[in-house]
Amino acid sequence: MLEKSFVEVYDKFKLQFYRKVFELVRERDGSLSAMEGFSLEVIKMLDQPTVGEFADFLNISQSNATYKVNSLIKKGYLERQNSQTDRREYHLVLSEKFYNYMSLLSSYEMTVIQRMKERFSEEDIAKFDEMLQIMSDELMPENK
Repeated sequence: MLEKSFVEVYDKFKLQFYRKVFELVRERDGSLSAMEGFSLEVIKMLDQPTVGEFADFLNISQSNATYKVNSLIKKGYLERQNSQTDRREYHLVLSEKFYNYMSLLSSYEMTVIQRMKERFSEEDIAKFDEMLQIMSDELMPENK
């Protein structure tokens, strides 16, 4: 039962995310492709990676990653920021334009969280939060 329920909830979040991505993706100059939207999500989750870290995580070539990054910079969703420790290296920093885009995508998560707060007790919410933290911190080590 747990497996089925977990996958069902996860799939519903993904479906809503994909729906929003495709609503926001338009076939016009300067708009994001779905792949670029997913690339931005990865960059967000990697928390200001270098191009090399981005490429390594996706298991793509450095040149392919650089091409994707340059396109996202040109469209205004991403910026380069020199590293504090090594001025030859730079990190990928998400722009204000990205966060405006993301606010449209994350509204569903906030809707579900609000519904949970209305439906469940504070104790249940606290326990669920604790379980999610354990999942994130301990049970998913490949995504740290």
